[in-house]
Amino acid sequence: MKSSELVQRIKLNTAPLIVDARKTKLFKESHIPGAIHAKVPWILFGKVRFPEDRTTEMVITCEHGPRSWLAWKLLALRGYHNTSRLEGHMLGWKKAGLPLEK
Repeated sequence: MKSSELVQRIKLNTAPLIVDARKTKLFKESHIPGAIHAKVPWILFGKVRFPEDRTTEMVITCEHGPRSWLAWKLLALRGYHNTSRLEGHMLGWKKAGLPLEK
């Protein structure tokens, strides 16, 4: 999903579930409004509560890409297939000056 689409959907209150797979320190510093924190090991061991509805739309991000790819794959293994990765990741989101929360 493109950042421009996600920011519009956040404004319209129609955003997918935003899954941030970065390290805790980075997530606490700032994240996309409404994002949930789901580090890769947590996804694997079921330590994050995801919606029971496996068709829930999700967009996954990390700082540069590798963690979001791994999170995307792990979510697919858990039966979530209506998922995408944020183009440009958090690095691109920040560079574009898009909204962040702490």
